[in-house]
Amino acid sequence: MNRLRPMWLLVAGTSVLAVATGTAGFVMIRSYLVPADFEGPGSGAVVVEIPRGASAAQIGLVLADAGVVASARGFVAVAKEQGRTASLPPGRFRFRRGMDALSALGMLMAPGSRIVRTVTVSEGLRLPELLDRLADQTGMRRADLARAAADERALGLPRYAESAEGFLFPATYEIEPATTASGVLTAMVERYKHMAAQLKLRKRAKKKGLSPLEAVTVASIVQAEGGRDPDYPKIARVIYNRIGARTPLQMDTTVLYAQGRRTLEVSQRDTEVRSPYNTYLKPGLPPGPIANPGEKALIAALQPDQGDWFWFVTIDPEHRITKFTDTESEFVRYREELNKHLGKR
Repeated sequence: MNRLRPMWLLVAGTSVLAVATGTAGFVMIRSYLVPADFEGPGSGAVVVEIPRGASAAQIGLVLADAGVVASARGFVAVAKEQGRTASLPPGRFRFRRGMDALSALGMLMAPGSRIVRTVTVSEGLRLPELLDRLADQTGMRRADLARAAADERALGLPRYAESAEGFLFPATYEIEPATTASGVLTAMVERYKHMAAQLKLRKRAKKKGLSPLEAVTVASIVQAEGGRDPDYPKIARVIYNRIGARTPLQMDTTVLYAQGRRTLEVSQRDTEVRSPYNTYLKPGLPPGPIANPGEKALIAALQPDQGDWFWFVTIDPEHRITKFTDTESEFVRYREELNKHLGKR
């Protein structure tokens, strides 16, 4: 009896061990087949940064470390089920802690979760004005933006550009909190280069006997002078007609650019200012763009309307009504209409 007892205990112990081992193995297998996951939409708030190019597994680890999801594997499993493993966006996002993986994935894909600042840059802004606008809308320091604009090599400007003026493409941009001043301006230059390639600007400018810089300069004058979209191709034609006739352009906007001013009233004295941008004194185009033109102005410079117009006057600036003519007497009459709108006798 005494000898059998240890054997019974051994057998019993073995049975207990087997049961214990089997339970642990079941738990391990279950956790592998069914990864840990929280229940519900979570609570509180946490900001998480998703690196660019991160895989679903890497994003899962980031979210798990932040306490957003219970496990990286749980997030990956849901991403696979939803067919989202190859389309997960980078950036900074607002999440809640303790979210189920499906809710976390949904929040990652929701545009409203992404922390960005939307900035709209209007067509026709001069470089200083554009930098002011960016500083106001992004909270970046104006001095940092000015330094970035002056670093032409870092901006990746096209070879024919002599400064950033004219090549910071007007559009709406999404700017993340970590974006630098250089990053914002570089994105604008890249947008210009994409548009220039799409319009085949080099090739089409060459056909018109222009360098790419001259084409952008024409577009910038069109943008600065233009009122309504249909007027742009006509203004471009006036510019080309005057260049072809070797007549000074006499564009008020170029004179005002030289002075750093904006006004509807240009005096005789203004037209006498000494500057290569004064197209009253200097024939041909100014040495570079006088503003940052948009797509429609660029298209107009490359594809002007056909016509004999030699002058144009925006007779009603408030309603942006512009008249075109090929006779000087009519031009004088249009100037008188403008003076009436400005309250001048």
